[in-house]
Amino acid sequence: MPDSPPGLDLQALQRFLDADCPGLVSGKLSAELIVGGKSNLTYVVAGGGREVVVRRPPLGHVLATAHDMTREHRVMAALADTAVPVPRMYAACTDDTVIGAPFYVMERVAGTPYRSADQLNLLGSQRVRAIADAVTDTLVALHAVDPAEVGLSDFGRPEGYLERQVHRWRQQMTASKSRELAGEDELHRRLAAAIPASGAPTIVHGDYRMDNTLIDDSDRVSAVLDWEMATLGDPLADVALMLVYQALADVAPTAVSTVSRANGHPSRDEIVQRYSARSGRDVSHLAFHEALAYYKLAAILEGIYFRHLRGQTVGAGFEDIGAATEPLLAAGLAVIHNYGNMSKG
Repeated sequence: MPDSPPGLDLQALQRFLDADCPGLVSGKLSAELIVGGKSNLTYVVAGGGREVVVRRPPLGHVLATAHDMTREHRVMAALADTAVPVPRMYAACTDDTVIGAPFYVMERVAGTPYRSADQLNLLGSQRVRAIADAVTDTLVALHAVDPAEVGLSDFGRPEGYLERQVHRWRQQMTASKSRELAGEDELHRRLAAAIPASGAPTIVHGDYRMDNTLIDDSDRVSAVLDWEMATLGDPLADVALMLVYQALADVAPTAVSTVSRANGHPSRDEIVQRYSARSGRDVSHLAFHEALAYYKLAAILEGIYFRHLRGQTVGAGFEDIGAATEPLLAAGLAVIHNYGNMSKG
């Protein structure tokens, strides 16, 4: 394990922790970059027989409004006493001069982030179904939290949320694009022309999927992670993105996850029915949100591809990620076309 992995100066971190969290970790620190993340960098830091987790933005090109460590720390701290399982927050640092970027330090929670059908199939179909249902139920729990009751009433601007999302992800796509992308202009145009009214606003995770949760030995969610895009807005955005991530097994299997192929994993319609029944929310405009989720994910992956081309990513698995962008845009076009036909019917 190297003394200081890329992006994390352990001596500087140790000085910060000794001053801000005395006794949290002790002795000479060691650290390891957790493999799998393609956005913010996550490290396990050990010292004195204890382990904590440190999160910081990626190296190099950073999109405006993305990778906000302060927001990520704030929302998890606010959810500490709710039914949403989150790690305990220890410290946050906004001073770029300490390790070269803002960062925060949190508890290391035991659990597995399942990313593939192969992982899940080892558990058997009943456990797969239980895990998938737990992931859906945790999202219901998040959307049941009253933002004002946990000090997050000013965490976002729910009014005009969908309009801003369509505009924002076009901006992010434009900022990261290094090539022409078939279908990108058309999908954005169709999204902008079909924005529905939003439902009652909630805390929105912004990147909710199975491998952004940790699953414990009892097949329950022990922690929800990766809150960098959290805000207040339409909860169907979270539902749709979770469904789109699961659809990637057929659309662009190299991009993120193949969990939906596991034996026992519920279908899209079963997940929607469970969420709707347990949350009591209207899901009639979910198709629009799914089309937007395809566009959003295409923009995210294009940003990662942009950084990879410039040698600014840390870790493995980035070589083929650019190939997923156009299939995602095509899938989004298919969904928004069907949504438009349903809206006219």
